[in-house]
Amino acid sequence: MLQKIISISIMAFILASCSGVSEGDSSHRPEGPSIVEMRNVDGRYRLFVNGEEFFVKGAGCQQGPCYQVAAHGGNAIRTWSTGNDQHTGQQILDDAWEHGLMVLMGIWVEPERHGFDYDDEEAVARQLQRIREEVIRYKDHPALLGWGIGNELNLYYENMRVWDAVNDIAKMIKEVDGNHIVTTMLAGIGKKEVDYIAQNCPDIDFISTQMYGGIVHLEERFRNAGYDGPFLVTEWGATGHWEVEETKWGSPIEQTSSEKAEAIIHRYNKVILGQEEKCMGSFVFLWGQKQERTPSWYGLFTEKGEKTEAVQAMEYLWTGSWPENRGPVMSDFTIEGKGGRFDNIKLSGNGQYTALIDITHSDTDALNTRAEIMPEPTELSVGGDYEPRPASIEGLIISANTSEIVFNAPQKPGAYRILVYVTDQHNNAATANIPFFIED
Repeated sequence: MLQKIISISIMAFILASCSGVSEGDSSHRPEGPSIVEMRNVDGRYRLFVNGEEFFVKGAGCQQGPCYQVAAHGGNAIRTWSTGNDQHTGQQILDDAWEHGLMVLMGIWVEPERHGFDYDDEEAVARQLQRIREEVIRYKDHPALLGWGIGNELNLYYENMRVWDAVNDIAKMIKEVDGNHIVTTMLAGIGKKEVDYIAQNCPDIDFISTQMYGGIVHLEERFRNAGYDGPFLVTEWGATGHWEVEETKWGSPIEQTSSEKAEAIIHRYNKVILGQEEKCMGSFVFLWGQKQERTPSWYGLFTEKGEKTEAVQAMEYLWTGSWPENRGPVMSDFTIEGKGGRFDNIKLSGNGQYTALIDITHSDTDALNTRAEIMPEPTELSVGGDYEPRPASIEGLIISANTSEIVFNAPQKPGAYRILVYVTDQHNNAATANIPFFIED
């Protein structure tokens, strides 16, 4: 996925992690960079930071509550660029260092699918010069873990010269910054790219991969692609909207937050820990919130900043312990007794209906419920690009509590979705949604 749109407040209190810096303590900040290298120790590939082994327990985050990663046991974040209009690279690195996190800094490389021509030598040279200035600006920051050149440049492309440009960037980085690792992020992994990179990109230290539901087949995918080297998983998390079943009218069926948390635990244990000889860690996606098919599909947080069950799952995976205050668990969500999200639910316009919620929590009296109905998005993103959020339709929700939602169906025919959020007093949330269709 590409640059992410996130809109959540930042938690002030964060624990320090393996960098050894106490929260808010800048007096111990070294004047020079951290020295990051990759080593093979007894048949296992690992990153080392200033001589100490560093297994990446990270999350993808460029803005929003990035520094809560440390409070939940993580030690790193990864970005998609060296900054944006909300946070500069300096701010990202400074805040990460203050809170004990390392940063795999993304370098924005123009993808071919956005119209960039890698046969245009002048445009490629300008891009390289721009990136050179970015690298020089941030290379000596102690929070810098390494450089991620481009993001899914193999998505919807034809010109293999993009990898020549990637290696030129990596070579330049090695010339001006010899203290950090360099990788490039692929959407999945394919033999064509692996073969070309192996033959033409000697300055890339290793390949990083990004997979969602298909990550459980990562070992097979690597074997088929002919890649036998070390790697990071730089995006993974919920099952992708392209990997799930759809309704008859084409709406993808999203898992509940509980189903996502269960899948995340399984995938981490099977793949991130299960490939211990070659996998050097991972960055879960997304430590924040974004609209992509729905407002809740990929973000580990809601739009209001509440933590979903996936946050608790990551704390358990990173630390070995569950948080003290467990959030609500969403077992099921149905409309008029129909089998939830797989029944191709069709409703009559303006009709009144009841959706039932199956929720579990240690203190159900402390729970709050809200719901909304919105049309399905029509401007669909590709590869995680920006996607506008459909506006909620006001006045349709009649009542909402922890057991049921009573609502009026929209009048206009078409595809819609009802979304429910059940929250507790500790800012935890369980989420679910059901696509439905209003017939003419």
